[in-house]
Amino acid sequence: MEFSKSLINWYLHNKRDLPWRKTPQPYPVWLSEIMLQQTRVAQGLPYFLKFIDAFPTVHDMAAAPEEQVLKLWQGLGYYSRARNLHATAKQVAFDMGGNFPDSYSGLLQLKGVGDYTAAAIASISYGEAVPVVDGNVYRVLSRVFGVETDISSSGAKKEFTALAASLMPHKQASAFNQAMMEFGALQCVPKNPDCSICIFNRDCVAFLTGKVSQLPVKLKKTKVTNKFFNYLIVKDPNSNTIINRRGDKGIWFGLYEFPLLETESLTSTEETIALIKAFAPLGFTPKGIQLLHPNVIIHKLSHQKLHIRFWEVTSDAELPESIDIEQVKTYPFPIVIHNFIENNWD
Repeated sequence: MEFSKSLINWYLHNKRDLPWRKTPQPYPVWLSEIMLQQTRVAQGLPYFLKFIDAFPTVHDMAAAPEEQVLKLWQGLGYYSRARNLHATAKQVAFDMGGNFPDSYSGLLQLKGVGDYTAAAIASISYGEAVPVVDGNVYRVLSRVFGVETDISSSGAKKEFTALAASLMPHKQASAFNQAMMEFGALQCVPKNPDCSICIFNRDCVAFLTGKVSQLPVKLKKTKVTNKFFNYLIVKDPNSNTIINRRGDKGIWFGLYEFPLLETESLTSTEETIALIKAFAPLGFTPKGIQLLHPNVIIHKLSHQKLHIRFWEVTSDAELPESIDIEQVKTYPFPIVIHNFIENNWD
């Protein structure tokens, strides 16, 4: 089986027309790879276009305030990626004269750039023969070659990297890596792939042995924690409200939110109203308290399941540091709060 030749030929005939593929320059390649970590292309593409429009060069991004970067990123999740993106832009622009390192080892020195991203940039932009290994690569290699190693085990990455390296044509590193990722995204998909049209169905071990749904093997499961958030939408006589910046630790750090009352479980309406009345951080005695929607909003993160309710809390007095809704909309929020604002506040 001429795996690499067949794979690259498939890629050349089936690859999607994506803007970062039009140039091997490291800036758009880096930007796309950071965005597409844990994000599908269909979701990430509009964000890529917004960022390129706002920041045509790495210098433009470096000169922007972090809040602008976070606001544009709003909705992509995993906000540490956005902060690392901004930090790396400043590192490249201010410390490296706007030039990205031109090797895999050099790229690894950039903040937020790990093995996968460094390998992608090094191979696509500079032709360096370094294999990429991500979920798509694990899936393709484990199925085609029948590798039953648990991909969450400590030695899996080394094993799959070695296998990918052994298959890579050194003069076609860029095409090979992109083909591997594209094949996993379009053909060898996680669930119910159409193996009848797969170019490897005569040789694929998983297909021939009926193990497509069992590979890749992943035994370690993520423990999910439930959290219960009550956001307090304060309104004073001028219809102004209060927002706070989250601290520098935990989820969504550095983003903005309404005053938050967190409970250990899902409390009743009566219990929650009593807790809001006694909630010292508000700094005033509420005139009225009202639940703004009947159903709890469920928001799932990688390690947490958030149970969210929004409450309107009115005040008789004007509040210091309160702002109007148009100002509120300019701040970066977690997407669940942003959606609430967009859908409930004219």
